[in-house]
Amino acid sequence: MAIVKVRYFAAASEAAGREQEELDLGSDPTLGGLREVLEHAYGAPMSRVLRSGSFLVDGVVRRDPSHPVGAQVDILPPFAGG
Repeated sequence: MAIVKVRYFAAASEAAGREQEELDLGSDPTLGGLREVLEHAYGAPMSRVLRSGSFLVDGVVRRDPSHPVGAQVDILPPFAGG
Protein backbone atom coordinates (compact mmCIF):
# COMPACT_ATOMS: atom_id res chain seq x y z
CA MET A 1 0.00 0.00 0.00
CA ALA A 2 1.36 3.42 -1.00
CA ILE A 3 -0.28 6.49 0.48
CA VAL A 4 0.66 9.52 -1.60
CA LYS A 5 -0.03 13.14 -0.73
CA VAL A 6 -1.32 14.90 -3.87
CA ARG A 7 -1.40 18.69 -3.93
CA TYR A 8 -3.34 20.57 -6.60
CA PHE A 9 -2.56 24.08 -7.86
CA ALA A 10 -4.63 26.62 -9.84
CA ALA A 11 -6.73 24.86 -12.53
CA ALA A 12 -5.86 21.45 -11.05
CA SER A 13 -7.32 22.56 -7.72
CA GLU A 14 -10.45 23.76 -9.48
CA ALA A 15 -10.80 20.45 -11.32
CA ALA A 16 -10.38 18.42 -8.12
CA GLY A 17 -12.45 20.75 -5.96
CA ARG A 18 -9.75 20.69 -3.30
CA GLU A 19 -6.18 21.76 -2.68
CA GLN A 20 -4.81 18.41 -1.54
CA GLU A 21 -5.67 14.86 -0.59
CA GLU A 22 -4.04 11.56 0.28
CA LEU A 23 -4.57 8.65 -2.09
CA ASP A 24 -3.85 4.96 -1.69
CA LEU A 25 -2.31 3.96 -5.01
CA GLY A 26 -1.56 0.33 -4.15
CA SER A 27 1.85 -1.25 -4.49
CA ASP A 28 4.45 0.13 -6.94
CA PRO A 29 2.46 3.21 -8.01
CA THR A 30 3.47 5.10 -11.14
CA LEU A 31 2.58 8.48 -12.62
CA GLY A 32 0.53 6.70 -15.27
CA GLY A 33 -1.48 4.97 -12.57
CA LEU A 34 -1.95 8.23 -10.70
CA ARG A 35 -3.14 9.88 -13.90
CA GLU A 36 -5.75 7.14 -14.39
CA VAL A 37 -7.00 7.51 -10.81
CA LEU A 38 -7.29 11.29 -11.15
CA GLU A 39 -9.01 11.19 -14.54
CA HIS A 40 -11.49 8.59 -13.25
CA ALA A 41 -12.20 10.60 -10.09
CA TYR A 42 -12.39 14.10 -11.62
CA GLY A 43 -13.25 13.53 -15.29
CA ALA A 44 -12.71 15.83 -18.24
CA PRO A 45 -11.64 18.94 -16.29
CA MET A 46 -8.72 17.04 -14.74
CA SER A 47 -7.88 15.35 -18.05
CA ARG A 48 -7.46 18.78 -19.65
CA VAL A 49 -5.09 19.90 -16.87
CA LEU A 50 -3.04 16.69 -17.03
CA ARG A 51 -2.65 16.81 -20.82
CA SER A 52 -0.54 19.95 -20.69
CA GLY A 53 0.41 20.25 -17.03
CA SER A 54 3.24 18.73 -15.03
CA PHE A 55 3.80 16.31 -12.19
CA LEU A 56 6.24 17.49 -9.55
CA VAL A 57 7.38 14.33 -7.73
CA ASP A 58 9.18 15.02 -4.48
CA GLY A 59 10.26 18.40 -5.88
CA VAL A 60 11.35 17.27 -9.38
CA VAL A 61 9.31 17.63 -12.61
CA ARG A 62 8.53 14.20 -14.09
CA ARG A 63 6.63 13.30 -17.26
CA ASP A 64 7.38 9.60 -17.81
CA PRO A 65 4.19 7.62 -17.02
CA SER A 66 6.29 4.69 -15.78
CA HIS A 67 8.12 6.85 -13.24
CA PRO A 68 7.43 5.78 -9.64
CA VAL A 69 5.30 8.06 -7.51
CA GLY A 70 7.02 9.49 -4.45
CA ALA A 71 5.62 10.49 -1.08
CA GLN A 72 4.26 13.74 -2.51
CA VAL A 73 3.10 14.73 -5.98
CA ASP A 74 2.12 18.26 -6.99
CA ILE A 75 -0.18 18.65 -9.98
CA LEU A 76 0.78 21.84 -11.80
CA PRO A 77 -1.22 23.31 -14.68
CA PRO A 78 0.62 24.87 -17.62
CA PHE A 79 1.90 28.34 -16.86
CA ALA A 80 1.88 31.25 -19.28
CA GLY A 81 4.88 33.45 -19.89
CA GLY A 82 8.52 32.94 -19.95
